[in-house]
Amino acid sequence: MEMSTAAASGEVCYGGGESNINLVEALNPKVYGNGSMDLDLAHGFGADQGVWHLLLPYLTVWFRVVVFDLAFSGNVNPKLYDPTKYSSLDSYARDLLSLLDHLGVKKTLYVGHSMSAMIGCLAAAQRPQLFEHLILLCGSPRYLNEEGYNGGLERYQVDAILNQIDQNFTSWVPTFAPKVVGVNDESAIREFELSLRRMKPETTLSVAKTVFLSDLRDVLPKVRVPNCTIIQSKMDLVVPKSVAFYIKEKLGDGNAVVEMLETEGHLPQLTAHLSLLEVLKKVLHLY
Repeated sequence: MEMSTAAASGEVCYGGGESNINLVEALNPKVYGNGSMDLDLAHGFGADQGVWHLLLPYLTVWFRVVVFDLAFSGNVNPKLYDPTKYSSLDSYARDLLSLLDHLGVKKTLYVGHSMSAMIGCLAAAQRPQLFEHLILLCGSPRYLNEEGYNGGLERYQVDAILNQIDQNFTSWVPTFAPKVVGVNDESAIREFELSLRRMKPETTLSVAKTVFLSDLRDVLPKVRVPNCTIIQSKMDLVVPKSVAFYIKEKLGDGNAVVEMLETEGHLPQLTAHLSLLEVLKKVLHLY
């Protein structure tokens, strides 16, 4: 796959001739509010930019808020997603940097949920001067357990997830979504189900392999930004709370703090948005 970069605009196109896809346009960036500071909200696996809709009315009071879709999202032209290119989170980090450059962002606050927590870490390791504050929401550098490390999942559990996606995507979605949401919130479950269903099954399988089989623990010491906050639900079937303290210990800036939400589930922006908002106001000094 050919890639050409228009350096002046930060736009990246894939393909050739009339089939070119403009990366920035494909990721559907939306900018809300007119604050003096940029705040970027990046969604996780199976979701899209709509996952932030409950927080946007509050955050736009203080910030110029940027939301966008990751390459696998159902909102994105499916021709953009290349399973080879996106077999590592590095490509998502490059997409993020291209997008921020195109939008003229010079300094930003960043909230990365789930897989986007590590996407933010990878981007910050490359361009630390771009990030004023990294906020890692229910993120993990490694989901698999191994001796001396509790990632939350055994290999057989991940293999079962991958097999279910591959064999019967339609029945997997309504089984997976409630487990990830983690609380009996019908609205949140329905939202997450809908975003999952809009993904192509083969894309979902590819992304799941990338996320659940990755090991990015060696990236953490390379992250050196002025501020870093790890926000974690006290009970999350995807990411145990011990991972939050592991990230804090390993991050290279030495100033990271952990904020534990008194809630359950992996999607607090949908199920406990007011509690999450209070933590964001605290760590971003909005009181």
